[in-house]
Amino acid sequence: MSGHVVPVRTYLAVFAALLVLTGLTVFAATVDLGMWNTPVALAIAIVKALLVILFFMHVKYGSRLIWVAAAAGFFWLLQLLAGTAADYMSRGGLGTPGS
Repeated sequence: MSGHVVPVRTYLAVFAALLVLTGLTVFAATVDLGMWNTPVALAIAIVKALLVILFFMHVKYGSRLIWVAAAAGFFWLLQLLAGTAADYMSRGGLGTPGS
C-alpha cells in the first residue's frame, strides 16, 4: 500500500502559514482585547491545530474512517473546552479568595 505523495511546496506553504499564525498569536498577546483575548487565542490555536492535523498527520488524504476518528477526537476536544469555559463562567459570584 503506497501513501499519498505530498509536494514539498505544500509542506512549505503550511509551515509558512504556521509561522504567520504563531506571529499573530504573539501579536495578539501584546494587544489588550479585553474579554476577547482568550477567544482570539483559541481561534488561532484551532486553525493551527487543523493545519497540523490535515497536512502533517495526512488526514486530508486519508480514508473516511480516518476522517471520522479525527473528527471525533476534535469534537471531544471542543467538548472539553466548552465544559471548562462553562465552569469558569459559572464561578462569577464567588468573590476573591481568602475573603
